[in-house]
Amino acid sequence: MADGERPGRPPGPPGHWLTGNTTEYDADRIGFLRRCHSEYGDVFSFDERTVFVTDPDVAHEVLARTNDSFVTELAPFGDRPDVDRAAEEAEAWMSARRTVWPGLNRAAAGAADLRAVEFFDIVTDATAGREVDVLTVMRDFTAHAVADYCFGADATGIPALLAENLDATAPFTATSFQFPAWFPLPRHRRFFRVHRRTVETLTGIVRRRRAASGPPARDLLALLLAVDPPLSDHTVTATLRGILMGGHGIPAAALVSVVRELALRPRLLADLRAEAGGQADGGAPADGRAPADGGCPVDGEAPPRARLPLAEAVVREVLRLYPPVWLMTRTAHADATVDGWSLRPGDEALLNPYLIQRDPRWWSRPDEFDPGRWAPGCPVPGRAYLPFGAGPRVCLGSMLALRQLTLATSRLAQRFTLDSPNATTAAPRFLGRLAPAGLRARFVPHG
Repeated sequence: MADGERPGRPPGPPGHWLTGNTTEYDADRIGFLRRCHSEYGDVFSFDERTVFVTDPDVAHEVLARTNDSFVTELAPFGDRPDVDRAAEEAEAWMSARRTVWPGLNRAAAGAADLRAVEFFDIVTDATAGREVDVLTVMRDFTAHAVADYCFGADATGIPALLAENLDATAPFTATSFQFPAWFPLPRHRRFFRVHRRTVETLTGIVRRRRAASGPPARDLLALLLAVDPPLSDHTVTATLRGILMGGHGIPAAALVSVVRELALRPRLLADLRAEAGGQADGGAPADGRAPADGGCPVDGEAPPRARLPLAEAVVREVLRLYPPVWLMTRTAHADATVDGWSLRPGDEALLNPYLIQRDPRWWSRPDEFDPGRWAPGCPVPGRAYLPFGAGPRVCLGSMLALRQLTLATSRLAQRFTLDSPNATTAAPRFLGRLAPAGLRARFVPHG
């Protein structure tokens, strides 16, 4: 990194006089970014308000200054962002994060293992061996799992609402050019309509639970309502909404990549099955012990053990090669610098974990899928691994997500073989959350 502040903007492609770089970028997003990285270096301009970052140290510097010089990703519209309001909301969110952390730490995440496995079984069993769209199945699983984690018995209707939110935001990922929020487009009206219904639904659940009597529930909402002094309904609702959105689309996209890699590697699938306990017909875990969390078997089958090093390594490697959040946006709240280059309030820094995690400067054989690089004792360039971000706004549910992804990967291998007609051709789609486009598969019961 250079010492001091550099005048002007970092170098970058000049683009078309009218459309800038939008057309070329949207035609091949990752190809465009690779070319710019090669030609202009680790920090380059996309336009007069946007810079891309592909250096891990610079990325960590920006992430560390979130809530100070930068705010997190804002609404998907093209008008000037209200960074002052975003900064105020960030302060409230950080307070809520400290409150909700006990409900998302390793111990709390472990307590939800059996429920996660149960939802995974229900969703995969419903496919009945038919060829299905894998993303749809995995979104169904993660929607039910995160809704139950947050609301328990009050989760009815939440999975469908999460699906509506994903559908409402999808049109904004198809192009990097966005119209202002006031422009009367159908996708804008739908976005605001779904957002409003989501907030109203969640607020209604919060208020009904707050007014209810009886023994407290054992879910994330109960933890938030037990805080003293009490959090406002708005803060509780906003906190739950953030966790629901993050815990739905992101792990679902990761699981699609897991399915693709395992469909291409039957030997790895067999090794995962052996680690999980081998038999899907009720066999106990391979070490002969009961589940580590002391839970009961689900549907007569022993769920995978809590410690699943191979499954966890597969998940970590998938998150390295195919990070669902392949771009992270930070918006300058005040005058700021990125690698010494000047940014004005409202300018954006886009951090690219996908390229950072495939950079041969930090990773050996960077484009090769190798879960063995995560074996104990193997050196891993931790600063060049950012699937959950870093800094004060690191993903709050990272432990929960990693644990549920590991369990789902292990359960998948324990119970099924995979038959995918297009695993070799389903390339990653760099729109929204990164996942193989159109992957289809059959979950064939094993044994």
